[in-house]
Amino acid sequence: MKIRNALSRFKYPKLLILLLTIILAYFLFKEKNFEPWHNFLSSLGYLGIFIAGMLYAYGFTAAPATAVLLILAKEQDSIVLSGLIAGIGSLVSDTILFKFIRHSFTNEIQRIAEQKLFAYLKSKINIFTQKYLLPIIGMIIIASPLPDEIGVTLLASSTISDKNFYVLSYILNTLGIITVLIIGSKI
Repeated sequence: MKIRNALSRFKYPKLLILLLTIILAYFLFKEKNFEPWHNFLSSLGYLGIFIAGMLYAYGFTAAPATAVLLILAKEQDSIVLSGLIAGIGSLVSDTILFKFIRHSFTNEIQRIAEQKLFAYLKSKINIFTQKYLLPIIGMIIIASPLPDEIGVTLLASSTISDKNFYVLSYILNTLGIITVLIIGSKI
């Protein structure tokens, strides 16, 4: 109750909470040794690959998950199968993000969009850029080891259907993860 009252004083409480969790995660994971985590995931086999895939999608765990995937790549019998399984993990994470952003942040995103600065910026960005270029940038971000939150936000704020998002997310993350696994198997 007290937390809700404290948050109600802020104009964008959900975005504030998201920012605070990113800051907290940064300090928790800053300069940590991830070897025990790697050993644990490695001992899980394909379940470990799935979990690494889930973590690949989140901003504060994308770098360690990429490192774990690079290391686990040498231990995998099939890079393609590992990529497909890790892609499912990333899809699970992206689906959570997508649903959360599309359904929970909508009112705050609309309020931000109504602010003078954002209304001005939106008026300066042509329809082509809004409709096509921003979603393409979102897809590139999702395919890369960069945090998916930005890419998912760009797609969630577009007119993409849930089904198309799921397909794109799976394909893009899987391609990105397979690329990471191939690199990991070569180094």
